[in-house]
Amino acid sequence: MADALTGITPQFDAPESIYNCPNCTHWLPPDSLVCPECQTIVYSEHLRGIALAATNEENANQWAQARETWKQALLWLPPDTKQYTAVEQRIALVDAKLHGVQADKAKWTRRLGPLAPVLVFLSKAKWLLILLTKAKFLISFAGFFALYWAIFGWKFALGFTVGILIHEMGHFVVARGKGLKVDLPMFIPGMGAYVRWYSEAGGVTVEDRAAISLAGPMFGLIFAAVCGGIARVQGETILTPGLWSALAHVGAWLNLINLAPVSILDGGKVAVALDRMQRWLVLATTVIFFVWLRELPFLLVGLGMGWRLWKDDGAEKPHTRTLVQYVLLMFVLGLLMYLFPDPMRRRY
Repeated sequence: MADALTGITPQFDAPESIYNCPNCTHWLPPDSLVCPECQTIVYSEHLRGIALAATNEENANQWAQARETWKQALLWLPPDTKQYTAVEQRIALVDAKLHGVQADKAKWTRRLGPLAPVLVFLSKAKWLLILLTKAKFLISFAGFFALYWAIFGWKFALGFTVGILIHEMGHFVVARGKGLKVDLPMFIPGMGAYVRWYSEAGGVTVEDRAAISLAGPMFGLIFAAVCGGIARVQGETILTPGLWSALAHVGAWLNLINLAPVSILDGGKVAVALDRMQRWLVLATTVIFFVWLRELPFLLVGLGMGWRLWKDDGAEKPHTRTLVQYVLLMFVLGLLMYLFPDPMRRRY
């Protein structure tokens, strides 16, 4: 509610009423602002809080807010005191700063002439700023798509590029979910893509690194499974002969290769989260999967894990959840490759 005399809307909670002077303890009539005995300002503590808030707003160049905050002090000062006059002078100084900012803005508006409304619109068009900050992602995505379009045609190239994007968004989503700062994926035509993430609050646990790494193949598995499902339901068509089966096979193949325990691949981060016994279990599992499903990526993953057995970079304690996710991903991806084989593939 606005003050009846000043028209100021209070922004601070009113302090508790004071009936004894903080300095001399003299009894005060209701609504007293100054002690009639010793002339002490009754609500000086409250006024110090207002002054501190207004000063902080001035330091932040928030002149309009500072002006309103200083006005709150006038509610708790008698008009005939030097403190009241000092606050009025402070408000006048803030007004000068505020008017100076507005004058500078008007001056630049005149200089820009007809361009001023356009620039004002662009400054408020957050979507344009977002688009500009994502330019690297869009350009790299377009370059990646264009390369594979030239080699395989636009249909397969689009599906292939989207599959890579979905894989990378798996890393993006899980890293963001763990409170990390994450950049949008960057595509490298002819090689692949990557997502950069940053830890601003300190180190990231080995298990969290493994979870972020496994999220890519997990999302990639979903993409490959959807393509396989479409191939089964739709079958071969004139417009997309073998397209969905090819995308299912290639998607599963790429994501399975990514599980190889090499430092530049997702499996490299996973291997660090496994202790020596778990690495032996993965090696034995990949041998079984290779003998059963006869898919070459299992052999590559197994060879990589055999090499990691000789490296002293394993976890000090086993991470069972990471092991289970790793093995299940390998199995389902291999099964998808088996169900949707490459027409040109050979059995090894």
